[in-house]
Amino acid sequence: MTKVSFDELDKVTLNRYEAVIIAAQRARQINSIRLAQLERMAEENVTIDGRKVTTLALQDLAAGKVKYRRRNEG
Repeated sequence: MTKVSFDELDKVTLNRYEAVIIAAQRARQINSIRLAQLERMAEENVTIDGRKVTTLALQDLAAGKVKYRRRNEG
């Protein structure tokens, strides 16, 4: 498991607080996907990633996989 440092997140966002808010929203998205997979688990053979959603969200943000727009930007 790779840990994401705040220095990596500072390169992607303006500050740490913005990174936390964006990562929290991404973690909610990942969690809702997992819940949908759990519902289908009885019907299909579904594999679910066992890593924590916050870790996945921070890794996605640091890797540039998360797209976001600031409110003051049109």
